[in-house]
Amino acid sequence: MRGPSKRAAALAGPVALALACGGCATGTVADQSDNAPVPPSSSAKAADSPAYTPYVSATTASDTDGAGSPDTYNLAFVVADGGCTPSWGGSAAADDAAVRARVSALTASGADVRVSFGGAAGTELALACDSAQDLADAYAKVLDAVGADRADFDIEGDTLTDRASVVRRDRAIRLLQKSRDLDVTYTLPVMPDGLDASGLTLLEDAVTEGVELSAVNVMAMNYSESHDGDMGQYAQQAARAAHTQLAEALDLDSAGAWKALHLTVMAGVNDVAGETFTLADASGLRTFAEKQGVGALSLWSTFRDRACAEGEATVADDSCSGVEQEDGAFGAALGGG
Repeated sequence: MRGPSKRAAALAGPVALALACGGCATGTVADQSDNAPVPPSSSAKAADSPAYTPYVSATTASDTDGAGSPDTYNLAFVVADGGCTPSWGGSAAADDAAVRARVSALTASGADVRVSFGGAAGTELALACDSAQDLADAYAKVLDAVGADRADFDIEGDTLTDRASVVRRDRAIRLLQKSRDLDVTYTLPVMPDGLDASGLTLLEDAVTEGVELSAVNVMAMNYSESHDGDMGQYAQQAARAAHTQLAEALDLDSAGAWKALHLTVMAGVNDVAGETFTLADASGLRTFAEKQGVGALSLWSTFRDRACAEGEATVADDSCSGVEQEDGAFGAALGGG
């Protein structure tokens, strides 16, 4: 997810979680089969309500993972580790036992997992691999290791405008979709007035290369220091603008464009000074998403969904929200629980 370079350092623990949204938690890599909390079932949700798909650490369990009864967990993040070799955060191998145990614990309730490739830190695989086939093989290695048939590609920063990697990624994904049933989403930065030109060009290329996108996930966070207004309203503005853009870029009707839109917010204090996404904003966004028919709401992140030990904060923390809250309150609000 988007944010300053401090995220890369914060994630450089045993497994670095290179995120594009908010800060990331650190922790030791352990076998999660024994200590991972079992999330509650999400089966009671209405079939047409927005899904709840929070970001989680690929290696370390959090007591708030199950808040909001997630439908799908975004497992963050896969980047390159020495050439075209995929790894979790640049530290753990694609088939790391702790990650596989973590996935087993997360899916015990019936929830699914989506592997998130890319993020704000580390080297994105599309930049590291020399060919579309090599890149497809790298993606497949991770997906097969955790038994996932859902993949997200978090594309931001300079990678957005690196033409060679954009084409290589799209062609690699197309190769995978020809050989397996793979649900693909793209995660892109957004402003209150929508996706920028680089994001739209990237989507146009995906369509040209034949990539089948189920959704575009926009990061409604970390806009700029000039955006110091209501973060809930900004998120809704960004959603409306992106909805119009997706309808045109992906040739969808209005309902289809809302369904193809996913919204990710950063709990509490964001990385940009003056931006704080509150619990009231989360509740309002859930109501908005239900009314419009948004496909999914996501949170950066479950391991930040708790109050900080020192109370309220003015600077984003990698392990807490910085606002007054009960543990898991953002998840409950966004998940509709």
